[in-house]
Amino acid sequence: MREWKEWEIKLLKYKDFPAGLQRVRPKVKQLFYRGEWKKDLFDKAVAVVGSRKITKYGRMATEMMVRGLTEAGYTIVSGFMYGVDTAAHKTCLENKGRTVAVLGCGLDCLTPAENDSLYTKILENGGLVVSEFTPKQEAKLWTFPYRNRIVAGLSQAVLVIEAGEKSGSLVTARWAFQQKKKVLAVPGMITASLSKGTNWLIKNGAGLARDANDILEELGGIRPLKEKRKGRILPKLRGEEAAVVEWLKREEMDADELSRKLNKSITQINILLSELCLKGVVEESGNKFMLGLEYVD
Repeated sequence: MREWKEWEIKLLKYKDFPAGLQRVRPKVKQLFYRGEWKKDLFDKAVAVVGSRKITKYGRMATEMMVRGLTEAGYTIVSGFMYGVDTAAHKTCLENKGRTVAVLGCGLDCLTPAENDSLYTKILENGGLVVSEFTPKQEAKLWTFPYRNRIVAGLSQAVLVIEAGEKSGSLVTARWAFQQKKKVLAVPGMITASLSKGTNWLIKNGAGLARDANDILEELGGIRPLKEKRKGRILPKLRGEEAAVVEWLKREEMDADELSRKLNKSITQINILLSELCLKGVVEESGNKFMLGLEYVD
């Protein structure tokens, strides 16, 4: 296996940039890259970004969204850092997709160091690792916001999985808004610190992303409902989730009713309902919850 350091660093000039990257301001003058540059990588590309302190909910959302986008033929663009970035790159590769990592440092300065094998796997599987910084430039506080405008510039849309109130992912979203790109966010509980940023984005005009189909719809590539549902593999449910489903098979219920039926706190029920909504098993209508189409007999 050829390690990432053995891959030649190449230089892409401004005139050869994808159109979306040419419109980025401040202007990107040059782009260093490892891998095989193919223009079709960016014909269908979505940036998936979020907190470095990924939660269980965030990991589940990342895996579900990226899996659906990869199956639909989209390249996944992200920033190669801890948390959501790494989960997005890895999930894309696990599903035989191509992913582009945009570094906040030079191509010879691996940050974070534990992503050494991920760097190589991205290249081996037809992806790219890119940076506007010279190869020996180390990561600094100022390099990451600059990186974020390139993440947005290489994509048709930016999906924010989790974000605190001051998350760098919100910087990426602002760059995307400025570039007239679509921005979507995964909703979360109002009490969750890492959902404050995503909920704020939705309140201020970002699209709501409950599953990959919401993103495809925003991008104009959604399939008809019947085709979308056909042959879909249902997610495995753990005990508490299955119990919620059993009650909702009988009738629609609100969170308070489920709390009483299952003898659980309203907080526990809201967490379960959020996870089931993300999986597409449960849908919300007003203050009531019902089964998604796959679970209706």
